[in-house]
Amino acid sequence: MNRTLLRTADGSATIHIEEMNVTYHSRHGAVQESMHVFINAGLVYYCNARPEKKELNIFEMGMGTGLNVLLTADHAVEHDLNIYYETLELHPLSNEETALLDYGTYVKTDIHTIHNATWNSPVKLIERFTLKKVKQSLIEYRTPELFDIIYFDAFAPTAQPELWTEDIFHKMYGMLTQGGVLVTYCSKGDVRRAMIAAGFTVDKIQGPPGKREMLRATKQ
Repeated sequence: MNRTLLRTADGSATIHIEEMNVTYHSRHGAVQESMHVFINAGLVYYCNARPEKKELNIFEMGMGTGLNVLLTADHAVEHDLNIYYETLELHPLSNEETALLDYGTYVKTDIHTIHNATWNSPVKLIERFTLKKVKQSLIEYRTPELFDIIYFDAFAPTAQPELWTEDIFHKMYGMLTQGGVLVTYCSKGDVRRAMIAAGFTVDKIQGPPGKREMLRATKQ
């Protein structure tokens, strides 16, 4: 897998996979996409609806560069939240690739604490944030945990169609707490229909720069 660094429009870096012709983040801006789709439309939205809840479980499909982890850890500290964060990544970045990601300009949490953390067991990265990285495909993944928020950040349906099916969203639905939310940058009609068939209430909301819409699905 040939992965190269790509500088996005907001100045932050992402990774491009040449064989699949996909990037880990939007070319219009890696940090601003992650903030819009996952932090603001997911984490902040959920916390605003339940301001009394200070302990959260978050699941992420596709750790990638670790940017969503970093932004969430910073948010936990800034807003006095205790977060347990479980994330899947079947093809982790190498130390050489990680070293090229200069996210220190945008976040306080050190990216190396994430990528150097032990796999397949919980690690307390900072006082309010525990991370569990799992090196496994979503199809094979099983967990007894229930999550309040799911960041669904798989590659696009054209690159990974097997991860955007009704069966997968049934699985995601079962992993959520009542009232939990799933957010994704994707807004394709067949993805939305698969979510609805799995039991979700689905809203199209404003997308990040360069994308008109995104989806937020709720377990009612």
